[in-house]
Amino acid sequence: MATQEIPNLKSLLASRRGGPSRGRGRGRSGPGASHEDKEAMRDNAIRNTDQDAAGSRVSCVELGYLHDPYARLFASQPSTRRLPLLNRGTYVRTSAIDHLVDKFLTTYPDSPKQIVSLGAGTDTRFFRLQDGYPESRIVYHEVDFAVNTVAKLASIRKHPQLHTKLGAIEPPRTPNEASYYSPTYNVHALDLRSLASSSDGVPIPELPNLDPSIPTLLLSEMCLTYLQPSTVSSILHIFLTRYIAVPTPAALVLYEPVLPNDAFGRTMISNLSTRNISLPTLNAYPELSDQRARLKGYGFVDGYKVADTALIWREWVPKAEKDRVAGLEMLDELEELELLLRHYCVAWAWRDGGAEGVFSKAWADVQE
Repeated sequence: MATQEIPNLKSLLASRRGGPSRGRGRGRSGPGASHEDKEAMRDNAIRNTDQDAAGSRVSCVELGYLHDPYARLFASQPSTRRLPLLNRGTYVRTSAIDHLVDKFLTTYPDSPKQIVSLGAGTDTRFFRLQDGYPESRIVYHEVDFAVNTVAKLASIRKHPQLHTKLGAIEPPRTPNEASYYSPTYNVHALDLRSLASSSDGVPIPELPNLDPSIPTLLLSEMCLTYLQPSTVSSILHIFLTRYIAVPTPAALVLYEPVLPNDAFGRTMISNLSTRNISLPTLNAYPELSDQRARLKGYGFVDGYKVADTALIWREWVPKAEKDRVAGLEMLDELEELELLLRHYCVAWAWRDGGAEGVFSKAWADVQE
């Protein structure tokens, strides 16, 4: 959760209590810019949010919220301590998705499984899973803009802590190699929007080592939310009917904002617009009930659930862990924390044939 992804909470709460709230726009494309220029500026703004998120992970790691020895290796910005409120939000986000992934991997643990991370950016999950599940048979894929995958592969080659997890990683064949393929870890340089223009009679881009026959979990942490809902539907249709077709078990985990129409949501949208960023799915699926209906519409017929991160903090995190986190740094803004956490959600859905399917079994007791 990038610092710039949320409103200025002090200003927002002041306005709720009758105080002033002002903001200055910055980074807008000028009225004379071409459509292509505006799209390029918007893409660049979205890519920049990844380093914001990387900095947030580093802040959490340094303060003891999360254990991630790899976070700092991908962060290109100097380490900056985030506000306690933001650290808590990043902790809940990461822990929630880790929880769902853990339940997937530990159900039928001897069976091979596959994870596809959409818009992975600087995410470190593959490397953490290598530490946490050394015996698991995981095929991991990341899909992102080429400019992001080039930077990620450069970091992997630079740091022994990373490339030793892959075995012998080959040197780049070109100065800016953007993709990497292996039996366990694959980085695909691909603009996901290109899948939306694919039709049933047109070949889809090859994703080397993507196995169409093993249970596959798709992850989207603040990725698909930047795309138009029709584009998202087309992308997921391609994954669920052509890359990972029925009857192969498949699931999706989303992390996205919700509730755009209250003061907090309007301020969030306004702040992001100053950076040339919009969140189309936020307006299309504003409530948790809309997220459930959305997931069902994608074809996840065996289950579709959603919980805001306020509920996740209350119900998913054990008391002992809450106490540990509370002791890391002072957090007095409990009202603001609740406000923040209610405006983000984790949604998860699956198709796998019923009660004994891997996802149905793994997530049967996960509360929403």
